[in-house]
Amino acid sequence: MHDEFLCHVTAYGICGGQRVGVPLGTYRAPTLPLAMWWLRDRASWIAERLDPRPGNPHFPEHAITPVADTVPDVPGALRAWCGDIERQERVAEELATGKLVRLITRDDTTEYEFLAESVDALRMQRTRAAMPALVPRP
Repeated sequence: MHDEFLCHVTAYGICGGQRVGVPLGTYRAPTLPLAMWWLRDRASWIAERLDPRPGNPHFPEHAITPVADTVPDVPGALRAWCGDIERQERVAEELATGKLVRLITRDDTTEYEFLAESVDALRMQRTRAAMPALVPRP
């Protein structure tokens, strides 16, 4: 029943004392496997930009500095999710039943939110909300 999925990635931080969201990507996946692929791809993409692998030619030597051990490891968490087939299967099962899936990881300055939901479930919710109650006329 749930054939299409809408996926979003947003980074949230504080700017001028207010919480601000920055969209990092949106994808309308025609299938569940493509939705899962896109979520993994975005997680990997963000992890690589936050914590590039040594020897990456796009970053000069010593351009990246280590952070304190107390800072949450967002790139590590994202890479771990990409490699955890069981967690991904649970996400896929929830999406397949029409549930909204929200994955969040954060460090000391930024929250990264991955959302995915069935387009069919969204349509059904909107249809139910838009339908006026049928009341017989006197």
